Amino acid sequence: MDHIPHSSDSARPAGSLTRRALLLWVAGLTSVAVCLLASLILLGPAITDPWTLLALAFTAAVADRGSVRLNETTELSIAPVIVLFAAVLFGPLASGLVYAASELGDAELLGRSTPDRSPRLKWLTYTSIRFIVGAATGAVAFWTLDIAPAGFGGVILAALAASITAESLDLAFAVVTAKLRGNRPDYARAVAPLLGTAVCAYAPLVALLSVAYSEVSPWTAPLFIAPALAAQRLFAMYQEQRRLTADLQDANESLRQSNLEFAEALVATLEQSDQYTAGHSKWVAIYSRDIAERMGLPLATRDFAYLCGLVHDIGKIGLPASLLGKEGPLTLEERKEMQKHSAIGESILERVEMYAEVATVVRHHHERIDGEGYPDGLAGDAIPLVSKIIAVADAYNAMTSDRPYRDAMPSRVARLRLAQAVESQFDTSAVAAFEALLAGSNEQYRTANMPGVDTVAIAHSPEPGWLPDAALGAA
Repeated sequence: MDHIPHSSDSARPAGSLTRRALLLWVAGLTSVAVCLLASLILLGPAITDPWTLLALAFTAAVADRGSVRLNETTELSIAPVIVLFAAVLFGPLASGLVYAASELGDAELLGRSTPDRSPRLKWLTYTSIRFIVGAATGAVAFWTLDIAPAGFGGVILAALAASITAESLDLAFAVVTAKLRGNRPDYARAVAPLLGTAVCAYAPLVALLSVAYSEVSPWTAPLFIAPALAAQRLFAMYQEQRRLTADLQDANESLRQSNLEFAEALVATLEQSDQYTAGHSKWVAIYSRDIAERMGLPLATRDFAYLCGLVHDIGKIGLPASLLGKEGPLTLEERKEMQKHSAIGESILERVEMYAEVATVVRHHHERIDGEGYPDGLAGDAIPLVSKIIAVADAYNAMTSDRPYRDAMPSRVARLRLAQAVESQFDTSAVAAFEALLAGSNEQYRTANMPGVDTVAIAHSPEPGWLPDAALGAA
C-alpha cells in the first residue's frame, strides 16, 4: 500500500529553460491523457456499474487524502489497492478514472501558489499522470485476464501484472517530473526495494477481493474498504503521535542543554576571579554524575546530579569578596558567614521555576549524616540523596585542590579521610561508589588535573572515570 508522493515543493525556483520544459511536459501529459480518455470512451469496454465506480473513486480520494507519510519518498495509502481492484474488475477506463480521482485528495492543492509553481499546474500534472498510469494498469490487467487460465490463478496473475505496471510507471513519471522541476531525488534507490514488497502484497489481496466481488457479493468490497480506511487513519494518528513525541524529546534535550549552558555561565561568573576555585564546580559536577552512575541510579538522576553539582556553590556570589579571597584559615565568625552560601544558593535558584528541586539539593549539600551539618541540621535519610552525593564529591575535590592556606592533599590521603568520616559526615554508599571509581581511574581523573576540560562534551561519558582524549589534551 505504498506509493511515491509528489516531488517536494522545496525545490529551487525553476529557471526560464526549466520552466519552459516543465510546461511542455505538462502540456504533453495533458494531451496524452485527454486522447487516451476519448479513445477509451469510444473504443474501450463500457462501464457497467457506474455507482460502484463512483464509490471507488470517492474512496480512493479519501484514502489518498489520509495517506501516511513514512519518509521523504514514500507514503502509505490503500488507494493503490482500490485502483488495482478497479483495473481487474472494470478495465482501463475505470482504473484510470479512479486513480485520477484520487488526486482530488491531495491536501496541498488547497495551498497558495508560488512564483514558480501553482496548485493548478500541479493538479493538472499529477491528474494526467495518474489517469495514464491507471489506464495502463487496467489495460495490462484485462490483457492478462484474456491470456491467463480462468479462475483464481488467472486473477492473481492479472493483479500481479497490473501492480508491476502501476508501480513501475509511477516511479518513472515521478523521476522525470522531479528532474524537470529542478529536484534531484534518488527515487530509484529509495523506493525500488519497496516495490517488490508492494507488488507481492497487492496481487493476492486484489485477486481475493475481485473473486469475492464477482462470485460472492458486491458488498464484500465495502466490508474490506471501510476497515482498511479506519486502519489507515489509526496508523496516521500513530505516526503523528510518534512525530510529536520526537519533537518533544528534541525540545527537552534543547532545554537540558540550555540548563547546562545557563548553569555554566553562572559558575564562570563565580569562579573567574578566583584561581584557586576555578574548575571546582565543574569537577564536583563530573564526580557527582559518575558517583550516581556507579550507584546504579537512573540516567535522569545522573543528569540531575551533574546539574546540581555544577551550581552547588552559586550562593557564594552573595558573600563578600574579601571573605572568598582571604588567604589563610577562616575565623569562627567568618566560617559562619561562609556557611550561609548554601541557603543563599537556594534563594537564587528557587526564583527559577525549573530549578526548584535543584535549589533544595544545593541548600542541603553541607548537611551531615549525624545531623551536625548546616544549614538545617538534617540527618540520615532526611538529607536528599543527591545532596549526599555532592557532599562527597565536593569534599574530595576541595581536599585534592590547592588553597591559599594549604597545598593539595594526595588522592590517597583524601580518600582515607572520606572513609574515616563515613556514617558521621558522609553517606556510606556514596563514599563506597566513589572509592570504586577512583580506584579504577587514572591519576588525572583522581586529581582533576585537566585544564580546559569541556564538561558538556563529557556529560554522558561511556564509563565512570573515563575522559576522551580531546578532554585530556595531547598525551
